Amino acid sequence: MTFVLDISGKAKKQIKSLKEDAGLTKRYKAVSHALRQLAANPRHPSLETHPIESLSGPNGEKMFEAYAEDKTPAAYRIFWCYGPDKGTIHIVSVQKHPD
Repeated sequence: MTFVLDISGKAKKQIKSLKEDAGLTKRYKAVSHALRQLAANPRHPSLETHPIESLSGPNGEKMFEAYAEDKTPAAYRIFWCYGPDKGTIHIVSVQKHPD
């Protein structure tokens, strides 16, 4: 099943910021690739998707973290939840892994 990505305003700004910074081209490409994989299969092994118990989605949904990068300093992560509609993944945030 392919999912539709519903990207929050905050996440859109974060992605745009990556895209516009020439020094972050590699990171932008990694995030773009991870978003395509997430839409195709949120359980793709390279995403290492796992639930984040300490966070919840905008309507109390279970929140997940997916890897856009790994084994890299300040690796980028995608924070997301299912919904609001069936077949939709809501992208809440795209940011450096919190320390």
